[in-house]
Amino acid sequence: MAVSKSLVRQSHFLGTKVRNLRKRNHLTMEDLSSRCVRINPENAPSVSYLSMIERGKRVPSVEMLEVIAEVFQKDVKWFLDDEPEQAEITPDKGNRGGISGMALEPGFLFSNEILQIAIPEMLSQTGITGRQFAHLLIRAHQENLQNHFPNLERAAEEIGLKRLNLAVEDLVAIASDLGLNIKWVKRTPKEVVDELGISAKQLVTSFFEPPGTLYLNEMLRQFPTRLKYDLAVYIGHKVLHGTDGVKGVLTIGHTQPWEEDNAAPTDALNAQDILQAWRDFESSFFAGALLCPKVPFRQLLDSNGYEIAVHKKAGVSPSVAMRRMTVVSPYPHWHYFDAYGEGKLKAVYRGNGIPLPWGNMRKVKDPCQHWAVFRRLSQAQAGNPSSAQISILNVGDKPRIYCCESVNILDAAGNDRVLCAGIDLIPAITAQGVDADAIASELKASCVKSGGAAAIPNAIKKELRTIAKILNINWIERGIESDARLICSRGAVCPRKPSCYGGCSGE
Repeated sequence: MAVSKSLVRQSHFLGTKVRNLRKRNHLTMEDLSSRCVRINPENAPSVSYLSMIERGKRVPSVEMLEVIAEVFQKDVKWFLDDEPEQAEITPDKGNRGGISGMALEPGFLFSNEILQIAIPEMLSQTGITGRQFAHLLIRAHQENLQNHFPNLERAAEEIGLKRLNLAVEDLVAIASDLGLNIKWVKRTPKEVVDELGISAKQLVTSFFEPPGTLYLNEMLRQFPTRLKYDLAVYIGHKVLHGTDGVKGVLTIGHTQPWEEDNAAPTDALNAQDILQAWRDFESSFFAGALLCPKVPFRQLLDSNGYEIAVHKKAGVSPSVAMRRMTVVSPYPHWHYFDAYGEGKLKAVYRGNGIPLPWGNMRKVKDPCQHWAVFRRLSQAQAGNPSSAQISILNVGDKPRIYCCESVNILDAAGNDRVLCAGIDLIPAITAQGVDADAIASELKASCVKSGGAAAIPNAIKKELRTIAKILNINWIERGIESDARLICSRGAVCPRKPSCYGGCSGE
């Protein structure tokens, strides 16, 4: 079964196409191999050989490819490079994160050896530091798993015993039992300029000194929810990693975790950066699970219609409560933004392919001003009532319907922030047997006709109100009563007619 040279030169997408076809048809490699045997036992691939084909390690002979093609009722030419349709070469799992995945084909260009050389060069040319890239990897992993980390949940539940609304004294006792010695220090906010050139106040809230001393800022006595979060993070580090790799400093303000030490930013991507970033994420997730254990917090959310104000009953900050919503809700299609000033996202979680309105690694020159986080940033600060918004956004050339709830807060350093939690309504609409794409297209057309925002038609209101009742999320019902708004991933692709690119005011 010789392999022709022409077939080798045209086979870069072949393995991926075979794998995606097999999975799409719910076949195991054993299933596919046995079906090939029934067609032609002489030229059928074994399971091990089929595995190598799918991983790009082997190229089948023309005769073997003909057998595989017959199983799937495809022309042999369909498997070759001349027809590399993106849908056929992008794995399904590549679409579970915040953005669509890409096909890592031809496989030889995405080998470990090539990526190890290319990634540092890419970081150097784009200005992204090694630590920023490490956090980007973790975010993609988080979104791919839809924010579910059962092992971290269990570890937190063992320590907190699934108690909701732990008091500061409870957390101090847990920290002491784990061998952390707590001392208090005085630190005041200072003005800093972040990597995007944005000036803001920064406050060091706590820091750790090996082997076991935890220093807490006296200012935290005025902010018990932040005090509880800091304690929970250090408890997480101790439980998960001992004192090894404990985060040296926790701050409030514009800085990212990778900016909090004195080391100069570098485009080098080393193992220590990856490890430290991962441990920081684990400890932060642990802190949320300790303060808002899954079952009791979900019950609290259910009994209060997922109102953001439920954070007061849980004894946590709005940001902790909103981030935990994305985890504990039985509905998986959430997103969450934590915005510090125009053009700065401190924290991001996004499901279902929702793009970012702006970056947290570089400035965006044409952000769409109609995103709820932008509009709230331009309004008065903490103390304002929260606002719900129904938004229509094109994702992959199809309109999606989102609903979000945003709140303005003033952090302990004195910075204005906007927190935004939202959901993708399309899967919920589809689950009711309704044509979600048709509803989204109708709503988009109505908004375009009205200059970018329009009252939601009664028939669509009825469908969305049903979704709100089923999901038991009160702010969806509030969003329905306001105008739906067109938003876009960037001003250059503004769907409004005329386009408001360069003149978005959010009015």
